Amino acid sequence: MIFGKTKLELKVGIFVFASLLVLVFFILSIGGFKTWSSGYRINLNFNFVNGVKVGAPVRFAGVDVGEVKKVSLEFIPQESRSNIRLEVWIRDVIKIPADTSVWVNTLGLLGEKYVEMMPGKNYAQTLKEGDSLIGVDPLPIHQMFNHAESIMNNLDDAVVKIKNKEGSLGKLIYDDAVYNELEALVTDVRKNPWKLFIKTKEKK
Repeated sequence: MIFGKTKLELKVGIFVFASLLVLVFFILSIGGFKTWSSGYRINLNFNFVNGVKVGAPVRFAGVDVGEVKKVSLEFIPQESRSNIRLEVWIRDVIKIPADTSVWVNTLGLLGEKYVEMMPGKNYAQTLKEGDSLIGVDPLPIHQMFNHAESIMNNLDDAVVKIKNKEGSLGKLIYDDAVYNELEALVTDVRKNPWKLFIKTKEKK
């Protein structure tokens, strides 16, 4: 009886151990085996990052190559300004040219922020551990609304001028004389298309 009980406990132990191994393998698979992968860290500097958080994906040429590991807000006394430093982890096999462009982008409808890198051409000089790049700041939402409002105001002004018969478009739409002249010109060209290829003689 004792031997049978010990054998049963051994089988249960082996089963539990195997289950734990499968669970660990599954977790590492979801994480892309980052725990086992080697890589290096670089710094990306911005004035505004629009809500990028730790763990945000980093893409190089549209492919996931790493993630944001740390977000730091610093003050630079020499320039009297604040600086946001993103410390990002990049897979070791990825070589990033020193002239690579970097900016913050938005993923999907939920608005998840991630770091996008567009590869440069200077592969003779690539980034290594601890190197830095200056990123292109994303446009704040309030500035986008201001631009949209400015465009709408300009459009309203253009519509008002057209309604007031001002400008070429307003005269064309509302001035019958201009419309008739244009219609006569088109009719004449249709009847005599050769006129398009003859230069008008200059008056002496």
